[in-house]
Amino acid sequence: MKTYFLLFTVTLFFLSCEKQKELTAQDIVDKTIEVSGGDKIKSATMAFDFRDKHYKATRNNGLFTLERTFTDSLNTIRDVLSNNGFERFINNEIVKVADSMIPRYSASVNSVHYFSVLPYGLNDAAVNKKYIEKVNVKGRPYHKIEITFNQEGGGVDFEDVFVYWVNAENYKTEYLAYSYHENHGIGLRFREAYNERFISGIRFVDYKNYKSKDTSVPVSDLDDLFENNKLELLSKIDLKNISVN
Repeated sequence: MKTYFLLFTVTLFFLSCEKQKELTAQDIVDKTIEVSGGDKIKSATMAFDFRDKHYKATRNNGLFTLERTFTDSLNTIRDVLSNNGFERFINNEIVKVADSMIPRYSASVNSVHYFSVLPYGLNDAAVNKKYIEKVNVKGRPYHKIEITFNQEGGGVDFEDVFVYWVNAENYKTEYLAYSYHENHGIGLRFREAYNERFISGIRFVDYKNYKSKDTSVPVSDLDDLFENNKLELLSKIDLKNISVN
């Protein structure tokens, strides 16, 4: 009887320790990517419309082709960013792009595709993750995670700082914020996810895009301004006509 009681007590102790084990930033990022369909994104072909442009992404376990197609008054322009670099086609004919413009066009194409499948991408080699704290936003618990980037592999905007609010109950990323460099200093944005839908097992959301007039506020504190209605709604970021193959 004593042996049984001792084993029972030891078992409870280890179960309690397991329960109390603190999650790391890496653990949380892994979970939020998983619930968003990350294993499907890495080998999917998807397309969507954003504002006046059509986007298509083809991913195959590390290989990628990210496209953007739009028309001006005379031509159809297709930009293609892949493992091989950037190319521009006008009316299906490849054209020469000035070296000085390639980083700008590449970043513009990549940015829309990057945001469309977040939090997928947060395990890229150039990404650094830091657990900030557990907080409540609108009465719900969230893990607050800071994301920064190495200069090597971090793109032209490697100095941007992101913060993600991951729901502590279902591990969905429901808010994000970032600081970025602009001509007159630092800009701040806070995004609230809405209109969640799953298509072929992949989570897509639209965003309400807010800005802070006070750019001295740390990006990690924008949730406080959001809760106190001190952010200005700037725009809505809606993905339309989504398809996944």
